[in-house]
Amino acid sequence: MVSVSDPPMEQIRKLRKINDALMARVERSTDISGSAFALFQTAISLENEVRTRTHDLQTALSELSESNTRLEQAHSEAVRARRNLADAIEAVQEGFGLFDSDDSMVLCNQRFRMLCPDVSEHMKPGLSFNQYVRLVSESSELDLAQGKTSEDWLKFRVGMHGKPHATFTVALKGDRWIQVSERHTANGATAILQTDVTDMVRRERRERDKILDRHARLARATLDHMSQGVCTFDDDMRLADYNTRFRALLNLSYDIVKPGTSLRRIVDALYSGGTMHSDLTPAGLWRWVARRQPRPPIHAEYRRIDGMIIDIRMRDMPGGGFVASFTDVTAERKAVEALHKANENLELRVAERTAALTEANEALTRENTEREQIGEALREAKEAAEAANMSKTRFLAAASHDLLQPMNAAKLFISTLGEMALEAPQAEVLKRLSGAFTSIETLLHALLEISRLDAGGAEFTVSNFPVSSFLEPLEQEFKPLAAAKGLKLRVRPSKLHIRSDPRYFRRIAQNLVANAVTYTRTGSILVGCRQRGDTVRFEVWDTGPGMKQEDHERIFEEFQRLDDTIENRGMGLGLSIVKRSCRLLDLPLGLRSEPGRGSVFYVDAPIAPTITASAPDMTDDLAQEQSAGMNLIAAVVENEPEVLYAMTTTLEGWGASVAPALSTDEACAAIAELGLPPDIIIADYHLNGDDTGLRSIRELRSAWGANIPAVLVTADRSAELAATAREMGVDVLSKPVEPRKLRSLITWRGMATV
Repeated sequence: MVSVSDPPMEQIRKLRKINDALMARVERSTDISGSAFALFQTAISLENEVRTRTHDLQTALSELSESNTRLEQAHSEAVRARRNLADAIEAVQEGFGLFDSDDSMVLCNQRFRMLCPDVSEHMKPGLSFNQYVRLVSESSELDLAQGKTSEDWLKFRVGMHGKPHATFTVALKGDRWIQVSERHTANGATAILQTDVTDMVRRERRERDKILDRHARLARATLDHMSQGVCTFDDDMRLADYNTRFRALLNLSYDIVKPGTSLRRIVDALYSGGTMHSDLTPAGLWRWVARRQPRPPIHAEYRRIDGMIIDIRMRDMPGGGFVASFTDVTAERKAVEALHKANENLELRVAERTAALTEANEALTRENTEREQIGEALREAKEAAEAANMSKTRFLAAASHDLLQPMNAAKLFISTLGEMALEAPQAEVLKRLSGAFTSIETLLHALLEISRLDAGGAEFTVSNFPVSSFLEPLEQEFKPLAAAKGLKLRVRPSKLHIRSDPRYFRRIAQNLVANAVTYTRTGSILVGCRQRGDTVRFEVWDTGPGMKQEDHERIFEEFQRLDDTIENRGMGLGLSIVKRSCRLLDLPLGLRSEPGRGSVFYVDAPIAPTITASAPDMTDDLAQEQSAGMNLIAAVVENEPEVLYAMTTTLEGWGASVAPALSTDEACAAIAELGLPPDIIIADYHLNGDDTGLRSIRELRSAWGANIPAVLVTADRSAELAATAREMGVDVLSKPVEPRKLRSLITWRGMATV
C-alpha cells in the first residue's frame, strides 16, 4: 500500500508496481475470445485510476517540497543562532563551558580552554565532565596547596560538581586566581563560569598586609610602652619577639637579646656569675619545657643582686612556644616586708598611739573650750555690730528726714531770692548756693535710699494707671526737640489703662521717643497706644534710616549705634536701659525695621480696667528727676592737685558727694572716715611712685567687700592695660576726658538719676 508518510520516490515505485500488477491481471483475465468492448472498458477504468493516483502523487510531491523548504530554513536559522551564541560566548570576559544532562561538553569558549593551556587541545564538545576535571587536576598550571595532591583536588572538584550551586577559587601558577561558578539548569545541564579574580585577590592581599603591618606596629608600640617585660619563644625554644623592658629588667647584653637566640643561652646568662637568685632552677625550667602540651603556667620570683625583685610568669602558646612576662615587684615586696615588721611591734605602736591620742584629745578639748569662748565673743561682737549698724541706719534715716525740712525752707528762700533783681556777683553766689543745696539734697536722698535698702524696701511699685499720664508729658518734652530738627512729632491720645510700675514705664517710653528723635533725620515720629486683646501695646514709629534684620538684637546692646554720623547721638545706652527695664518688669519688647523704611519699637503691658482715682503725677516726677543731681558718693583718686580740684568741682556740680584723694592710702582713709562705701570710684592710672589707679580700685573694693563700679582715667591706650581693666570689671576713659562721656558712663552704671 502507498502511505503518505513514505518518501516520494518510494511512493512512485509502489504506484508503478501496482500499475504493473493490474496490467498483468487484465492480460491474464482476457481470453482470445474476449470482446474488444470489455478490453476497452478495462482500459478506461485503469486510465481513470492511474490519473487519480497520479494527481494524488503530484499533490504529495508538492507538499513534500514545501516541507523540505521550511526544513532548510529552520536548519539555517538554527545554524545562524548557534553561530551567534558561539560568538557571544567568545566575546565575554569570562571562561564559559556547557555540559548537557549526560555530563558531556556541548560547547566552551577560548577563555575556558585557556585556563590550562597545556590541556586546552582536549577541550572539545563531547568531552565528559569526569575527563574534563581529570585533565585540569593533572595540568601543570594548577597550583596545589601545600600537602595536597592532584587526586585530592580531583575529589574536591567532583564533590563541588554534586552541589546544585557551587562557587570556589582555583589557584594557578604565576600567582593567578580564577573564581569558578557552577550552576545546574532545569533540564539537568551544567553551566560553568570562570572569572579571573587575580587583581582582586592581590588587592585584598595588599590591604590585608597593610592592616597586619599596622597592627604589628601598634602591637610593637604597645609592647615597648609597657612597664612589664615581655618575650616569646617559638617551638624550637628560640627568642621570637621581645620589648625593650625585657632586656632592661633582666640586665642582658644586646648580643644576647636578639631574635633567634636560644632559650638555653639566655638561661645560662641569667644564672652564670650569680647575677640572679631564683626559686626556679634551670633543671626545673627544662623539665617544664620538655613536657608535652598543654603545659601548666609557671609563676616564679627572681631576686637580682642589686635587690630588684622580678615576678616571672610563663604560659603556653599555640604551636609549641610560650610567652613570658617580667614585672618589677620590688616596691610591693618592700611594702609587704614593711607591713610584716610593723605587725611585729604593733602593740608598742598601739600603746604609743593611744598615749598620743589621749594627749591629742585633751588638747582638742582645751581647743574646743577656747573656740567656744572665742565663738561667744564673736557672737557678742556680731550682735554689737548689727546693733550698731541698725542704730546707724535708724540714725541716717531720721537725720536725713529731719534735715530735709529746713533744707526745703532754705530752697524756698533761695527761690524767693531768685525772683529778685540781683547783680551779677550776687546771682553767681546764689547759683553756687543753689548748687550746694542741691548736692546736700542729693546726698540726703542717697542716705534715705540706703536706709530703705537696709530695711528691705521694694524696688518696683506696680499699679494701674492711665497711659495719658506719660503720653502728654512726652509730647511736651520732645515736641520742641523734634521741631528744632525739622521733625513732626505726633502723640495720639488714649484713654487706656495699663498695669506696671508708672515711673519705670515712663522712663521706657521716654528712652524710645528720645531714640527716635535722635536718629530720625527727616519726616515724622508717631507715638501712641492700642489695645491687642488683654494687652496694651505702646508703639513709637519713625521715618529714620531703619536697620537690617541682623542688627535687631545688636541695637539693644550697650554702646551700639548703627549711625555714627548723627550729631549728639549719645552713648548708645538708652535702648539697653529699655531692654533691662522690660526684662525686670516682665514686659515683652519688640522691633520691626527695614533699611530705608524706618523703625517701629513697641512694648506690651497688661491692660488694666479704667480707674477713676487720680494717677501718679508723672509730670512732677519728670520735673523732679530733671532738677535732681547725682544721688551718689564718688571716690576720686588723682595725684595732680589741679586736676583733682577740677574733677571734684565737676562732680559736685552734678550733685555728687566727692571724697578726693591724692593717693590710694588717702582714698582708703577718707572713705573709712566717712564710714560708707563709695557708689563709684574714679581713679587716674598713673599716680606717684608705684601707686596706680588699679591698686586704688582693688583696695577700696577689698576694704568694703563689694564690687564697686569704677572708672579708670588714663592716657595709656595699650591693649594690655585695657585687658587688665576688663578682667577687673573697670571702665576705661582716655584722656582728655569729656565731661559728657563721664556723666553718661556714670548714668549707665546705674549710680545716678538724671
